[in-house]
Amino acid sequence: MAFGSLAIEDDTSRKSLADVAYERLRDRLLMLDIKPGDLLNDDQLAKDLGIGRTPVREALKRLELDRLVVTYPRRGTFATRVEVTDLAYISEIRVQLEPLAAARAARVATETTREHLRDVMRAVEAFDVGAASVVETLRLDASVHQGIYAAAANPHLEDVLIRYDNLATRIWCMVLDRLPDLEHHVREHLDLLRAVIDGDEEEAAELARVHVSGFERAVRQALFAA
Repeated sequence: MAFGSLAIEDDTSRKSLADVAYERLRDRLLMLDIKPGDLLNDDQLAKDLGIGRTPVREALKRLELDRLVVTYPRRGTFATRVEVTDLAYISEIRVQLEPLAAARAARVATETTREHLRDVMRAVEAFDVGAASVVETLRLDASVHQGIYAAAANPHLEDVLIRYDNLATRIWCMVLDRLPDLEHHVREHLDLLRAVIDGDEEEAAELARVHVSGFERAVRQALFAA
């Protein structure tokens, strides 16, 4: 998750316009700025982003592969709905793959990668949950999970996990302001990062499993308490 606000000219110095459109639209979908079920008009999106229609259409095709949008013939493209039943399906996958990634990261991460994870760990330690915005909290969460995915050095595993982490984030956004122990969820990352950095495969896998299971339980409780 990028959750960035860089100017388009800065983005395009490194990325194609389609990449820029994809990341901007993805973040709006994840944050529910584009609400589930909303119709996505490519002309209007192109104007909003200051980008041509062709890269926007390319971005929408990628977002459909990510299951963030869906296209119906003669009706148009819509943001996918967020269903409570999706939480169980997504968690069923993540509870298997997150421990795999954490254990692999603990085993194969380079020293440079471990140093990056130490930087992430320091950011978690310094993070003020009470004063942070939703975007800042989600950005921190993404930096932890995607740092571990990258450290696992398996691009196929990383791709799958990013996709399902994004889907989980949409559900999380629905209840973030109602989670009773958000501080605990954020601080849980510290032990997980430490296990990966220290090369403790078993501990990293177990902490990743507990973290994902706890996430599902907390979100489910918040959804049904609403």
